[in-house]
Amino acid sequence: MTGNRALNIVLGLYVLLIFIFVFAPIVFSLVFSLNSQRFPTIPLGEFSTEWYEKILADPDIWRAALNSLIVSGCSAVLGTILGFATAYSDFRYSFRFKGPYLALILLPPTIPLIIMALAMLAWLSRLGLSGQLWSIIIAHSVLTAPFAMAIIRLRLQQMDPDLEAAAWNLGGSEWQAMRHVILPFCAPAIVSALCLTAAVSFDEFAVAWFVSGLNKTVPVAILEIVQGNIDPQVNAIGTFVFLTSMTLVILAQVFFISRQIRKTS
Repeated sequence: MTGNRALNIVLGLYVLLIFIFVFAPIVFSLVFSLNSQRFPTIPLGEFSTEWYEKILADPDIWRAALNSLIVSGCSAVLGTILGFATAYSDFRYSFRFKGPYLALILLPPTIPLIIMALAMLAWLSRLGLSGQLWSIIIAHSVLTAPFAMAIIRLRLQQMDPDLEAAAWNLGGSEWQAMRHVILPFCAPAIVSALCLTAAVSFDEFAVAWFVSGLNKTVPVAILEIVQGNIDPQVNAIGTFVFLTSMTLVILAQVFFISRQIRKTS
């Protein structure tokens, strides 16, 4: 009993250290974004919202934020549609080379982003789409679809495969069964996938930097600000990006586990 308690304490401390290691830089970024001094040094200067006022008055930041919202929203919708189609085909059908098919679908997140960015740039340039906002949307849809597929596939694995067949036997068409059986069952996972893929797209930098051209997103705008100098505006922008991403991730978790809580209550 004593050994188990000691092990639990050690594991708890280990998890705490991981959280400190991950979140400490974010906390310091938030603190320095409210610091009047230009350089991130201790002791801190006076409390100030100067850097937030500057980014809110910068039309380039607003334009980049709008681009990021458009890209993340469109990429989330397209990526979730692709992910749902892939997850459903895995759930419903058996066919030759299904294993390689699924491995190919899940491949993009395993490829280094620089390699993926170069490949996307070459492919989109050949199609005449490079340097447009749609270039980022297409590239991010490819990157985010595997995340949506994994979430929806996990939800479908909890479903009795005979439910859809029962709907067919009761006179429903395949589309009616999809609308009244599959989609309602997958709704929490679909909403969760939308939130998670939007967060992934909103944060992504490397691919967007290569294919965006003049259509900057927020991460690309941050890179341009920090090139060659230290600017506290980055801390303020980073705080907004962090809060947006964390909100989307938390919403994804809430929607994904909400149905499980209802089932157990």
